[in-house]
Amino acid sequence: MMASVVVQPSSKISRSIRSIAVVGGKGGVGKSNLSVNLALAMGQQDVKVALLDGDLGLANVDILLGVQPEYNLIHLVRGEKDLKDVICSVGDQVFLVPGGAGVEELANLDDNSQSALIDKLADLDAMADIIIVDTGAGIHKNMVSFALAVDTVILVTTPEPTSIRDAYGLLKSLVFSAMGKLDVKVLVNMAVSQDEAKLVSDRMRFAASQFLRMDLGYAGYVLLDPKLTEAVRARKPLLRLFPRSAASECIRMIAMDLLESEERIPGAGKGVKSLFFKLSRRLGMKVERG
Repeated sequence: MMASVVVQPSSKISRSIRSIAVVGGKGGVGKSNLSVNLALAMGQQDVKVALLDGDLGLANVDILLGVQPEYNLIHLVRGEKDLKDVICSVGDQVFLVPGGAGVEELANLDDNSQSALIDKLADLDAMADIIIVDTGAGIHKNMVSFALAVDTVILVTTPEPTSIRDAYGLLKSLVFSAMGKLDVKVLVNMAVSQDEAKLVSDRMRFAASQFLRMDLGYAGYVLLDPKLTEAVRARKPLLRLFPRSAASECIRMIAMDLLESEERIPGAGKGVKSLFFKLSRRLGMKVERG
């Protein structure tokens, strides 16, 4: 399953790489599973995807994919390995950038080392069409930094009142921390029905409009599905082990909608270089407006 990867960008998305961060206000909302399966669903649509495990200290995307990376981002940060050595193919035109603690150390590099590292990471522009970042749960500096550096944020919640409250709290933190326009879409996971998911999303979108003065988008919903638990225990992605399960069908629909919305957005994504420059500034507490 693992290999060094050198690939050419597909023709599905011709502009620069666009970045998506999957975030959640609390643990247990299924954020990492969604990141993995969304990446695979996009890959199955002839889109090359880089999946970055940004959950520093609690990285588990490799487990969900059933792979054991030999190296991770920390080896790239320290200059011990090149990007081609760190990334590993997981099939379906998706490759994993294992997280480790590398991004956190990025903030401690001097300017020259930081620029050299970002130049290495910029090679992702030639390898992928989209980068998906699985962030850590909760409101902390690293997660907020990722969310404010990417083009699009997928905010995951479940229908549970505590999850909705935590997701709204995270959204509020992002709005107050952002210095420019935010593209955030709520995704309701573990819903018992489409109607329940719509009710949850409508409540959050109304609150965001009334109290945060922002237009919160809707990414869709994933139905509660016992097959997901089986897939996690088997250390295999849901889309591969149970491709026709209810949750798999929902994830494919969300992936298609995200890809179509990316195609409708005028102009190109800002690219990997811009993403990591913004990330490093925020991790170093050197935030610029705009």
